[in-house]
Amino acid sequence: MSKRFFAPADGDPPSPCIKVCKMDPVSRLCTGCWRTIEEIGAWGFMDGDEKRAVLAELPGRRPARRRGR
Repeated sequence: MSKRFFAPADGDPPSPCIKVCKMDPVSRLCTGCWRTIEEIGAWGFMDGDEKRAVLAELPGRRPARRRGR
């Protein structure tokens, strides 16, 4: 990778990781944070704007909650 790891800067959004790391084989998304494996691996190299762009997509990736759960 040509980019260097960025130390979190003030104002950078935190990782959405909730320590439930399991990749769904169909959607290819983590069932804990709803990121792709590529997004997870690149998170430390992304600047704040790139992180915010990923975070903006996450709500649309979460499945709708079923009633009674």
